[in-house]
Amino acid sequence: MSGCDCSKAKAELEEFLHDELRHEDATDIREHMDDCVDCQTEHRVGVVLMETVKRACRETAPDQLRSEILTRIREEQSTH
Repeated sequence: MSGCDCSKAKAELEEFLHDELRHEDATDIREHMDDCVDCQTEHRVGVVLMETVKRACRETAPDQLRSEILTRIREEQSTH
């Protein structure tokens, strides 16, 4: 029997997604999700969100935008 319910699974979902839980707690959440469609859905949403953020962080700004931002930063720094 799992030592986990929906409130625990949802409260610890972020740590679970980042593999930051003790082995026993992660096992409890996995076992709970085996039988809980609602928590399975929450988990899938979390996985998709993490993957989307990772992809976005790999993108770089266009050279023109980077140049404009650096120019504005230098202008601000020179007036302070």
